[in-house]
Formats: sequence, structure tokens, C-alpha cells
Amino acid sequence: LLILSLATELAGGPVGQIICLEKEVVVLEKNQLVLSPSLSCFFSWGFPDNSCAFGNYATGKVLSERLCDWGETYCAACPNPTTVITAGSSAVVCVWDVAVSKDKLSRMKLRQPLYGHTDAVTCLAASEVHSLIVSGSRDLTCILWDLEELSYITQLAGHTTSISALAINEKTGEIVSCAGPSMYLWTMKGQLLTCADTSCGPQADILCVGLTQRHEWDARNVIVTGCADGVVRVSFLCARGVSCSFLFCSLYSILLWSHATLLVGDAWGRVFTWTCE
Repeated sequence: LLILSLATELAGGPVGQIICLEKEVVVLEKNQLVLSPSLSCFFSWGFPDNSCAFGNYATGKVLSERLCDWGETYCAACPNPTTVITAGSSAVVCVWDVAVSKDKLSRMKLRQPLYGHTDAVTCLAASEVHSLIVSGSRDLTCILWDLEELSYITQLAGHTTSISALAINEKTGEIVSCAGPSMYLWTMKGQLLTCADTSCGPQADILCVGLTQRHEWDARNVIVTGCADGVVRVSFLCARGVSCSFLFCSLYSILLWSHATLLVGDAWGRVFTWTCE
């Protein structure tokens, strides 16, 4: 039995990130990421002057603004409170050292640019647990980078269109990449495990992806994708590949699965909760 309810609603526009903390669920707008939950600090990008900003999501106060001289920023990742990763039109993945206190940004310094893509980088994912950065590009590839060494690991090829979404399983290190309506599952070493076409219509391009973080052997592990046709798809991993079931709802832009609860955010700033009972 699936129960749907409206959890919250943003006034500023599309939902960009949903984070489940110990005592609260934090919902941020598009182009915003939680940097430090203990300081209620977020990182934001996508401004017309190519600047970025740090702010407090509890108060809404902007702490600092900085100019990024690496073209237009399309995506970012924050694997820990002292690291911000950005990428975009320049095709370069930039890793920054940052230091943020409760009321100000004291440092934002470029640690290293990572070169490898030949076209704009459209999405990023990072895992401190597995020391891994994954970047997806319009050049139809993903690149795996070592987060600690900031070095190239391998390339994920075989996508048929621009990469639109990425996710890393914190338990296993497995990577999900999405391009158009297709979803690909890889090992953290770059071996393709399986792929599937999730489409059932002409506008089924995947916009966002999330996955459960259960034990590696648990058959209940799923991959959840939000698509441009307004459908959230739950994909169960099995020995023969990926089989899909469907949940129909309004257009969604981001999602997150936590235990028996699925939280999804849409383009109108609404966050819905699907509960399995």
C-alpha cells in the first residue's frame, strides 16, 4: 500500500535537493546544496554573472558571494563541509577548498582543475566514503576521478546522449548514470553491470535519480528515477537486469529514498512523501 501526502512547499521555485537529517528534512531550491548541516550552510550557483554564494538555509541569509572564472556553472557537489566541486560550460571539473564559519566564508581556494571532458559537464556526484567523483558530460561520457588524489580513474562510455543525472551508492560504490530515457549501472571500477530503457512515451528523459542504501545483498534495493513525462519510476535490481514498476504523478525534478519512504520534489517547489505500508 502506497500513501501519498504533501510534505512541504517552497516559495522560490523547483526543488533542488532533499536531505534527511536526524531531526529534520531539509529542502533546498534548484542550484543549491547543503555544505555543512551543523552550520545550516548551503552552497548555490547559476547566477547571471557566473558567481556563486554561500548562505544559511535556516535564516535565508547570504554569507558570501564569490566570482568563478571557469565559465557558466551547471552543476556542483559537496562531499564534505570543506570541499566544493563545480563544473559547467568550460568542460573542466574544479575542486575547491572552502572554510565556512557560522556567519562568514573565510576561504574559497581552487585546489585543482580536472581536465578530461571535451564538452560541457552537466552533472556531478561525489562520495567521500569511496573517495570518488563522477562527472557526466554532453560528450556522452562520464569520468571517474579519485577524490583524495584528484586524479583520473577511468571513463564510462556507451551513452547515446548527454548525461542528465548521476548517483553513487554509499554502501557499495556502484554508480548510476542516466542519459535520455536510459539508465546504466556501473561498478566503482567502471564495469557496466546492466542498462535499461525506462521510457514508455516520447518525453521520458530522466531528470534525476536516487537509490536506496540498504545492504549490498538486499533484494529490496531499488533505483528511483524522475522523468520529464511526469512519472517517477521505481526499478528493482534482479539477476536478469532491471525491471520497472511505475508511479504516476506530476512532473518531478529531484527525489530521495529513505527506508520505506520516498520523498520527491517537483518543478513547482512541492515535496511529496510516498510511504509504503
